[in-house]
Amino acid sequence: MTATTPTAERPDIREMVVVHRAFRREFGASPAYVREVAPGDTARAALVADHLRLVMGGLEMHHTGEDVVLWPLLLERAAPSTGLVETMQAQHHAVDGYADQVGPLLAAWERGPTVEAGEELAALIERFTAALVEHLDLEEREILPLCLHHVTAAEWASMGDHGVEKMTKRQLPLLFGAVLEECDAAERRLMVSHLPAPVRLFLRTIGAWQYRRYVTALRGR
Repeated sequence: MTATTPTAERPDIREMVVVHRAFRREFGASPAYVREVAPGDTARAALVADHLRLVMGGLEMHHTGEDVVLWPLLLERAAPSTGLVETMQAQHHAVDGYADQVGPLLAAWERGPTVEAGEELAALIERFTAALVEHLDLEEREILPLCLHHVTAAEWASMGDHGVEKMTKRQLPLLFGAVLEECDAAERRLMVSHLPAPVRLFLRTIGAWQYRRYVTALRGR
């Protein structure tokens, strides 16, 4: 295969922009969720902690798909831009390092939510989110144009397939609901176009109801 893929085989990079939008929104809102939990309210802390684990799990699946599929392809085909790819890999490691720190603090705060523990956790999530947003911004600005020239549509789709295969039955409607929440009609069609018809039907019906119930409990509206 040549370094540049034929135009007909180019991926639709809007998919990644839509996924990133959901990560920016959910992680950006999470420090406020933590700070708003009243001291001793373990039920509310459990709900917020569960949400953080959900979106962090979604991010892990997203990054794993890139690690397994995207970075090796670009390192092979996108010279002289391989230094940029290596920067993206290093940013993944930095974001993962923050995620590793969040886990223990989140568990401790969930067991005993206090103002002090909540502030420590919220501040860490803010640092985590800043590192993540820096990574997402660079990826959209520099990596996605490379994908148009060096990655086939089938290879691109395999990243999404990896994520769907890893989702549990509970995660599927909630993560897809988060991704689809701010989509316009064209984006919504794009994001579900590769899914089997039964899954698309589920997401439009029962899955949509499950997500509405979930975010109502989380956001109080």
